[in-house]
Amino acid sequence: MLADCTKRYLEDLARAGSSAHTVDAYAADLREFLASLAPGGGALPEPAAIDLLMLRQWLAGLYHRGQQTVTIRRKLAAVRGLFRFMLREGMVTKNVARLIRTPKAPQKLPQVLTPDQVNGLIEGVASQKIERPHPARDRAIFELLYGCGVRVSELAGLSLGDIDRAEGWIRVRGKGRKERQVPLPGKASAALERYLAERPAVRDQAAVFLNHRHGRLTDRGIRGIVKLYATYVNGDPSIHPHSFRHAYATHLLADGADLRAIQELLGHARLSTTQKYTQVSLTDLMAVYDKAHPKA
Repeated sequence: MLADCTKRYLEDLARAGSSAHTVDAYAADLREFLASLAPGGGALPEPAAIDLLMLRQWLAGLYHRGQQTVTIRRKLAAVRGLFRFMLREGMVTKNVARLIRTPKAPQKLPQVLTPDQVNGLIEGVASQKIERPHPARDRAIFELLYGCGVRVSELAGLSLGDIDRAEGWIRVRGKGRKERQVPLPGKASAALERYLAERPAVRDQAAVFLNHRHGRLTDRGIRGIVKLYATYVNGDPSIHPHSFRHAYATHLLADGADLRAIQELLGHARLSTTQKYTQVSLTDLMAVYDKAHPKA
């Protein structure tokens, strides 16, 4: 019963608009959770039989295995979501997972690429020093990641009908199927035009970015492209698509953009999520002060 309920919960998440990445992560977390409830391959308990002690033992196991706090928080969110679903379905009478305190995550500021680092990387992509089958596509990917600040899933999900070339904006489908309009800056627009001019015309395929089989380029495919160029051009394989989103927001803020405008551009539901970029900017400012001020 518990395994079947977990499957239905994941299906419900997908129908509600959760991203495929989130559903896959929760599926893995919940498989691990169910395995902890049936050690040695034994029978799973009934949902109503899962008590606070069982949950605490499961959580203690995560700490014992040295799981990172952010990972534990996600796993706990998956289990809480499952219990909310079971409560709604009448399979349990209370959500005991709510009684587990969420571990505090350390405040870790994102590492942000400088404008010179970003421009150097994009110029490296444009130079075509790496022999790649679709250089125009690759450059357009980098220009849109930095020029529009989109998530990798949003870029992969971009379709031809989402581009307004006349007005200079793109329609982005973010988390929870929320849509927003993002300006398409000049360099990104030019790179996109160059790519679209040579993009194969594939019947019934509306995706902007195509893979070598003329199907929609996936999140994973884009990550691989970014890692390849970042390793070759910048010598830094740790650069990933989200690095450009961080840079986009931080550079806008540093040049005087309003925080709420940045919130809208990024598609953040809460301003507090956007405010971490003010902390990054303040950290950079203090570094300059410490280096330059005679009284520092």
